[in-house]
Amino acid sequence: MKQQDSAAALSVWVALESPTSHPAGVNGMMDLVQKDVAGLPIAVERIPGRDGLGDMVVLRAGLDNGQPAVAVMSHLDTVHPVGTSAKELPVRVDGDRLYGPGVYDMKGGAWLALQGFKQVAAAGSARRPMVFLFTPDEEIGSPTSRGLIEEIGRGSKAVLVTEPAREGGKIVTARKGVGRFDVRLEGRPAHAGSRHADGRSAIREAAHQILAVEGMTDYARGITTSVALVGGGTAANVIPQHAWFSVDCRVTTLADGTMMENRILSLKPHDPDVALRITGGMNRPPYEKSAAVAELFALARKVAADAGFDLQDCPMTGGGSDGNFTAALGVPTLDGLGIDGDGAHTLQEYGLISSIAPRQALIKGLLETI
Repeated sequence: MKQQDSAAALSVWVALESPTSHPAGVNGMMDLVQKDVAGLPIAVERIPGRDGLGDMVVLRAGLDNGQPAVAVMSHLDTVHPVGTSAKELPVRVDGDRLYGPGVYDMKGGAWLALQGFKQVAAAGSARRPMVFLFTPDEEIGSPTSRGLIEEIGRGSKAVLVTEPAREGGKIVTARKGVGRFDVRLEGRPAHAGSRHADGRSAIREAAHQILAVEGMTDYARGITTSVALVGGGTAANVIPQHAWFSVDCRVTTLADGTMMENRILSLKPHDPDVALRITGGMNRPPYEKSAAVAELFALARKVAADAGFDLQDCPMTGGGSDGNFTAALGVPTLDGLGIDGDGAHTLQEYGLISSIAPRQALIKGLLETI
């Protein structure tokens, strides 16, 4: 397929907006996947969505020889609200860049990997079964798809995740673990003028707790804690009874994940008259570059060299993905196999059209050699 044809076909996917919270859009993407494989020797399973989220689609092809499968995983949900493509981020080509909501994270990777999967299925050139899972909810932590991700992972020889490439085409062989926590505080309301001393400010307590949480960051150990959402109070002249904030935590090892979860869940009130309720935990375990991952990366480098380019990996990245789940099971996992580009989650998001063909060749080659 020529570059302009690939860009045109991918543009159709990007133009169909599919934020996680818009199941009609996500299911429209699943429809496009099914339409793309119609008539090919590929079995299609569609799993209805739940909890207000979109469906999942599982494609199966390759040799039915009883061997563990090689699995590909892509999410079709994005972070951009419906209407983004009509206003701030229209789908358009500018030189080698294809702009649009979700093109880099990660419709570009999902589309090109599907083309490689189709090529191998049609040619019958796989050495083992192939499975391709499309999910609807990665951007919110994969609450409805994690079970199937792990189930497919356990039955796989290797997992290929099509999150976007990093730093000029590098793939991902390690990711930090991710924790999310919600902190709710309840104090005692009072009139800020006439009964100030009677009040117990939930916001004042939140300020103490936020400083304590942010103070847990330890760059030397690769641990970061962030409070990026906060709220509380009812009126300017009322000592606030309620406040809340969210915590994002990133770690490099399972042990640090356990340690940080315990520290955050064990926070105690600075003011004993303010109640503290903390929920959440580590959502995505760390994805570490094990010997098995390194071996799989070496194979990918050879496949890439045969396709005419030098494949590199980047240092452990702070962002989580569904690859964290499979890698934590001990299944060799490669991530960042998707389109090259930049601007994930921004209004400048783009994919590089010239990266589609080589990345597709890499996926095809891996499906044929693993």
